[in-house]
Order: sequence, then C-alpha cells, then structure tokens
Amino acid sequence: MTREAGRESLDEQALLLVAGLADLAVSTLGSAVGTVRGLLRRSDAADLAAQAEQDLAARGRLVLDRYAAVPPAQLEILARQALARKSAGED
Repeated sequence: MTREAGRESLDEQALLLVAGLADLAVSTLGSAVGTVRGLLRRSDAADLAAQAEQDLAARGRLVLDRYAAVPPAQLEILARQALARKSAGED
C-alpha cells in the first residue's frame, strides 16, 4: 500500500485542526462551568442575577432605540426652529 505524501499531510492537518477545536471547546466549557460554580457560591447571587437582568434590559432598550426609532426629518426640525424664533420675536 502506497500513500501520497501530500494526502497524508492534509489528513494530518485536518486531524490536528479538529483536535485543536475540540480542545478549545472543552477548555471553554470548563472555564464557563467554573465561572457558573463561582457565581452559584456567592451569597448575593440573586442580587447579581437581578442586576444582570436590568443591565440586559437596558442594553436591549438602547439597541431598540438606536435601530427602531426613526429620526425626525431635517425639514421638520428647521420648520420648528423657525417657528420658535418667530414666536420668540413676536412676544
């Protein structure tokens, strides 16, 4: 049985990449589990969770305000400013 040198290196490289990704996933999962355990041991875990919920809600509100709100038209702004100047001059 003869094997091609190029094919063998590609297989070896693919195996190394998969092993590296698996190691990364395991270490990330282990780190996340350690963090969760640390949070569960805290005496103020309920307060921490409530604060995290408030932070997430505030962040969500900011995102919705940024992307959902339509800015007023430029001509509308200019018309309001002109009206305000006109009424200020008449008083």
